[in-house]
Amino acid sequence: MHSSHLLLEEPIRMLSILEPSKASFFPAMTKIVGTLGPKSRSVEVISACLKAGMSVARFDFSWGGPEYHQETLENLKTAIKSTKKLCAVMLDTVGAEMQVVNKSEKSISLQADAQVVLTPDRGQEASSEILPINFDELAKSIKKGDTIFVGQYLFTGSETTSVWLEVSEVTGQDVVCTIKNSATLAGSLFTLHVSQVHIDLPTLTDKDKEVISTWGVKNKIDFLSLSYTRHAEDVRQAREFLSKLGDLSQTHIFAKIENVEGLTHFDEILQEADGIILSRGNLGIDLPPEKVFFFQKSALYKCNMAGKPAVLTRVVDSMTDNLRPTRAEATDVANAVLDGSDAILLGAETLRGLYPVETISTVGRICAEAEKVFNQDLYFKKTVKYVGEPMSHLESIASSAVRAAIKVKASVIICFTSSGRAARLIAKYRPTMPVLSVVIPRITTNQLKWSFSGAFEDELPTHLRESLFTARQSLIVRGLFPILADPRHPAESTSASNESILKVALDHGKAAGVIKSHDRVVICQKVGDSSVVKIIELED
Repeated sequence: MHSSHLLLEEPIRMLSILEPSKASFFPAMTKIVGTLGPKSRSVEVISACLKAGMSVARFDFSWGGPEYHQETLENLKTAIKSTKKLCAVMLDTVGAEMQVVNKSEKSISLQADAQVVLTPDRGQEASSEILPINFDELAKSIKKGDTIFVGQYLFTGSETTSVWLEVSEVTGQDVVCTIKNSATLAGSLFTLHVSQVHIDLPTLTDKDKEVISTWGVKNKIDFLSLSYTRHAEDVRQAREFLSKLGDLSQTHIFAKIENVEGLTHFDEILQEADGIILSRGNLGIDLPPEKVFFFQKSALYKCNMAGKPAVLTRVVDSMTDNLRPTRAEATDVANAVLDGSDAILLGAETLRGLYPVETISTVGRICAEAEKVFNQDLYFKKTVKYVGEPMSHLESIASSAVRAAIKVKASVIICFTSSGRAARLIAKYRPTMPVLSVVIPRITTNQLKWSFSGAFEDELPTHLRESLFTARQSLIVRGLFPILADPRHPAESTSASNESILKVALDHGKAAGVIKSHDRVVICQKVGDSSVVKIIELED
């Protein structure tokens, strides 16, 4: 396997890459996914999150019903309109998640060395002696000596709201465990995770299917986060399910890798999925701590070479309760960028954390600093070598556009695309400058109606909906920033059309502070049946 380690560029030489004016509009090239919840669902807070750099909003259906999440989404729409910041929507499924059910919601105190029974009898009241669970077959799946983790949304294993259990014996359907650390469980639901044991639960549950076919269809979700993906077949089944749901046939499926089983089948899962989410909370429980870094680097490298977005979770857990991350967390975020992450996913930090906006802002600043010292030259050479020869036509154009942009020190790359594939391939080569992805509907056009304005489907003609999917789905790809072209007034010719759109795209870049007078810009577009890369130098 190729090494995934990327050396740092010499910092002095790289400091000029992101000027302050660019940083103000593009907080970072690396994207930020924010989970919306109790502390981040008001219009005011969501607006601040968007301004701070959140480009994808995640709705976690492990808790909260469709009505609750719909209210939050309506607030997101309002925030998008007021801030003029485009934002994609990600639905996160529950999947094969085992849970402890605490109907009374009373705190449960567990003492080290005492015993507690896990039972599928959900009629029982949760207490320090017995914990009802939502899975009838646990006793058949585990054996004496296995370890079980029970905790809330936040999995660090260090806080006093999580407990480790060791299986002492299995009696019928009940599992008797010895408590390894004292803890207090508070709330109505706790996740239960069994280390390195196959749990025979479907990846896409009936509840997930119901949510997707109602809430997901109604809101035309951009991304489906497929929790507990363990095999490529999980992704294929999810894709088949989405294909029957109208617009959702365009929804991108991100396989969420949460356990050793998913890592074992990683290569085949990556082939099927549109992107990968490395759920380090659960992986950190399933893997020995000393192995986590290796699997992270290996998985990110494979995603990069495949040109598929890689998303990393659990980077600044301490910011759930604190205004500043730890030194280790700040370094972890930077290393995620240097390892090749497209996006950072914030969970508890924004869902129920005290500082959701500050967390997004802090992570964005760390990402921007790491991007300055990312060794693009070495990365580019590795990618070209990995792809090999002969390259596909589109891959050749994409890599040539990036090479040209770096050689002439272009301020941006502008890519005309209808499916988004060309723009994503350019981003695969990690150019040091932003890529403005001009999404052109599949009919001739000469006008850019809106850019970053956050229009939603119900406000657009049918022929623009597909383009809006493409535009929003680039919001999780490192370095890609979408602009949507609107074909209200068809041009007489493709040439005039492209020139008109290019002018508006350039004006947009100038207004954003990423393009200045005398800058060079690389443009990648189709002319007739040919793909063309051209370099232009701007006048005053």
